[in-house]
Amino acid sequence: MATQKKIDTVNALSEKISKAHSIIFADYTGLKHKQIETLRKALKKIGAEFIVVKNKLLERSLGEQAESVTPLLKESTAVLFNYEDEVAGLKELLKFFKLTALGKTKGGLLGKTMLAEDEVLRLSKLPGKQELLGQLAGQLMVPLSGLHYALSWNINRLVWGLSNIKNKR
Repeated sequence: MATQKKIDTVNALSEKISKAHSIIFADYTGLKHKQIETLRKALKKIGAEFIVVKNKLLERSLGEQAESVTPLLKESTAVLFNYEDEVAGLKELLKFFKLTALGKTKGGLLGKTMLAEDEVLRLSKLPGKQELLGQLAGQLMVPLSGLHYALSWNINRLVWGLSNIKNKR
């Protein structure tokens, strides 16, 4: 029988799932409460949230996606919700797991796409959103700077030629 507290939890999880850009499922076995609180503080600064949930409640809150995620919901499960950058929270989580030598990722969701554990690890190796935007801007500037150089070359040659004629006289 569903209690009001469980219903509220499922509703809150459903809301978080709808707002999140990516969701990562993790096994937090061995982490102490103080360590989890430290991780939560670090993740909050970058727009992510790490919560421990009951597997059945998480399964119910996922709705249609629950079938694909059910194999991941074994044993203890914590969920990382990335609200701003899809990768930043994951990088912080994996850095924390490496530092403590405890915990591991199980898989995740990127939008509506299911990710296996190895895909989550590959996703963590991608540059952050700001870095990718910077690289894109740099790539877009290359043709423009080449065009600028090509167009200004003839004008520069004319100015140098006139300057040489002026200096000779």
